[in-house]
Amino acid sequence: MRLTHCTFAPYRLPLRQLWVSARGGFVVREGWLVMLETDAGLTGYGDCAPLPQAGTESMDSALACLSGWVAALPGLPLEVALGRITAGAAGAPAACCGLETALLDLLAQQAGLPLARWLNSHSSAAVKVNAMLGGLDSQIVERALAAVGEGYLVLKLKVGLAAGHEELSLLHDLVRCLPMGVSLRLDANCAWNERQAEVFLGALSGLPVESVEDPLINPDRAGWLRLQAKVPFPLAADESLRIMGADAVLNQPPVRRLVLKPMVMGGLASALALAQRASEAGVGCVVTTTVDSAVGVTAALHLAAAVENDLAHGLATSTWLESDVGNPPRPTRGVLKLGDKPGLGCVPSKENEHSEKIFIS
Repeated sequence: MRLTHCTFAPYRLPLRQLWVSARGGFVVREGWLVMLETDAGLTGYGDCAPLPQAGTESMDSALACLSGWVAALPGLPLEVALGRITAGAAGAPAACCGLETALLDLLAQQAGLPLARWLNSHSSAAVKVNAMLGGLDSQIVERALAAVGEGYLVLKLKVGLAAGHEELSLLHDLVRCLPMGVSLRLDANCAWNERQAEVFLGALSGLPVESVEDPLINPDRAGWLRLQAKVPFPLAADESLRIMGADAVLNQPPVRRLVLKPMVMGGLASALALAQRASEAGVGCVVTTTVDSAVGVTAALHLAAAVENDLAHGLATSTWLESDVGNPPRPTRGVLKLGDKPGLGCVPSKENEHSEKIFIS
């Protein structure tokens, strides 16, 4: 099977509210839908959604990468195209993620398998997800109880946005309102120096903390080791993984968890390979989106199922979008289920009534 057409179309999706972190915030997600067609009449889709503050290339760099592949891909067999895309992922990970996802969609369709099962024949049929509640503020208890009412057992919160004692007070107030069995996943987005991180993490004693992501502003192996030795819950490397590099994080691992973002890592294949390395090193992995479109979230769901663990993954982000390019997977009682359709199983709309028109040309 060979590619006949490679096209992409822009989208602009406003958020319902500001997405905040210690790295900054945004109110719109922009990117491109990638569409690949074959001589057998199959169509594959991918999402290219750059977010430089998360570690991807710029919008301009992504556009240049996509434009370059439009002329290069037609005529290539799928496997050859996949090899070339994967080899060039380092400089433009979001663009390569979109292109690779569309290729994997086609390969899985060709095999008659859902993408997760094509990636891993033992993939999970359903994936637990955390609720994403944003930062700590005066409405946090209301949002948390609403999420618990919807069946979420892991609540993710951004920290490092205000003074530590203020956030700790709000966390203690929140925990007093939560039922047993609900845990907190905290994300500091590299907000603190080591002393600040040590004080904050130490003050979490007695709280139902599931993990803390990226506590250190200048992450290094020695600092990670010292902090992880002082707390009972996993520390997780997200931005720190990109800063330090996989070898430094997985060689006698100083942390107990990695956060895998396909848009930052250049696609599903590299993320899955790293998850396999991490598993061999005794390190758990959580897959998260970068607040992607329905196509990107669906791709991340297939990756999480292929990673095949019992952790809650960060995939329930579609409700943050005011509009979308198609129908994203919807959690039920804190769980996302995978369908049986071959390939990605997500076909974007050419025209979305809640946002600008999407033209494939």
